[in-house]
Order: sequence, then C-alpha cells, then structure tokens
Amino acid sequence: MATVKQNPATRSPWRRRALLIGLAALGVLGGVYGPTVSGYAHAGAAYGARVACSCRFVGGRELGDCRKDFEPGMGLITLSEDAKAKSVTARFPLLASETAVYHEGPGCQLEPWQD
Repeated sequence: MATVKQNPATRSPWRRRALLIGLAALGVLGGVYGPTVSGYAHAGAAYGARVACSCRFVGGRELGDCRKDFEPGMGLITLSEDAKAKSVTARFPLLASETAVYHEGPGCQLEPWQD
C-alpha cells in the first residue's frame, strides 16, 4: 500500500499555531518556574555530592553502593569520583553540577558555590 505524503505548504495552519502556542507556554513557564527548578537542581546535586563523598571516603563503600543513601526522587542525579583528589561530583542533567571534597578532620565539604 502506498502512502501519500502531504505537502508542507498545504498542512493545516492549526498545527503550526498549536506548536507556537505550546512553545510560548513553555517559555512563560520556564521564566516563572526556571529559578525554582534550578535551585532544586543545585540543592539536589549538592546533597548528592556530599552524601556520596561521605559514603565513599568516610564509609569506604563503592560509589555505586552510595546511591542507596539517596532520598527517593533523586534518580536523575549522576555521580563521578576523582580518587586522586578524593572528591565526588554529582550532576543534575543540563542544570547543576556540585562537587564535595574529602579533607582529613572535617570530612567531606562542598566546594563554594559560584553566584
């Protein structure tokens, strides 16, 4: 059975309007809620880095095992470690990245935030 491709010039103008309205709505929502979402992303990444660093370098557990210590809903946070620097970096995709470094005595501390 042959399919007929529709010419883009003859497509319904409602599709284009719906797409433009959807993009405008996303822009408005991003402007209103963007700072809040960004704040949550940074807080989640900071929490993840600090908890995983303590788990790894104070508790001596493997980094993959440290995910057990995360709160529910932190599935998007990814972890990486730098064994030489004794640090763990947690990332929330496209929005936030935070690093905690182990120091003898005080333990794991977050790197200062850049405003």
